[in-house]
Amino acid sequence: MLTRRHIRAKVMQSLYAFHQGSKDSMQAEEKFLKKSTEDMYNLFLLNLELLVKVRSHAEDYYKIVKKKFLATEEEKNPNKKFINNQLLHRIADSNALSELIESKKLNHWYKDDEYPILIWNKILESDLYADYIFTETSSFKEDKEFVVDIFKKIIAPNDDLYDYYEDHNLTWIDDFPIVNTTLLKFLQKQKESDEVLNIPRLYKNVEDENFARELFTKTLLADEQFSEITKNKTPNWDQDRIAEIDSILIKMALCEFIKFPSIPVRVTINEYLELAKEYSTPKSSTFINGVLDTVSKEYQSNGKINKVGRGLM
Repeated sequence: MLTRRHIRAKVMQSLYAFHQGSKDSMQAEEKFLKKSTEDMYNLFLLNLELLVKVRSHAEDYYKIVKKKFLATEEEKNPNKKFINNQLLHRIADSNALSELIESKKLNHWYKDDEYPILIWNKILESDLYADYIFTETSSFKEDKEFVVDIFKKIIAPNDDLYDYYEDHNLTWIDDFPIVNTTLLKFLQKQKESDEVLNIPRLYKNVEDENFARELFTKTLLADEQFSEITKNKTPNWDQDRIAEIDSILIKMALCEFIKFPSIPVRVTINEYLELAKEYSTPKSSTFINGVLDTVSKEYQSNGKINKVGRGLM
């Protein structure tokens, strides 16, 4: 699930928390990094489970309106295209998802079922829903596009849901854009030929998990060294005026230059420029690019950067 850019963002957040805190326990911040990445994964699972619960409340709704004393013909025989949606069915039938929700004790929608009901009501009164149930049947492609649309246009931007997540876990607010984008891509990749829902793991492989931990510890352990490098390359800058996030991103990039021989220099620079655009000031990417470009050229010429493999410089 997590890409290398996501991992770098989580490491950046953990380093920022360390520098803003008491700075007395690297182990505590390592645990924070581990927990915050796991919490991000939990948010992904909760959003998937939300779709299951919304579908479940839709079933309840159809049963209730059918029994109304003065039910209309439409209410007596409702179009059940929504609950028969093939992608929603696949998610609801996923044993893997159910087991993860149970093992991680993510029982949020059982305790706070007003939120799935709220989302269902928003869907019910939307033009998306009206257009979708205009016909009785649909293809997998249409079903998938509908699920993607309701997530993108109704679920993801819902302020009440956002506030709920913020109240339960502060780190989820930083994770929200990443998780929403990841979930949308996950839904879009579903194929009719897939027999079951293949839920991604938190880390793609052991190497990525090790990368997260090592990038954090190696950057932190060499903090003074990287601070001195930054200071030498920005002599006309008041160090106190350099944004904290910019300083952290530069140090992380320097760490990759020197201590991660398999990562190309250009990849490192590009990744941290993108993170600067997303998390720091409008001018940060230009500033960071200038520092990293200067350091990389100098270090490559004097042999301080040693990359392994072809085309890594």
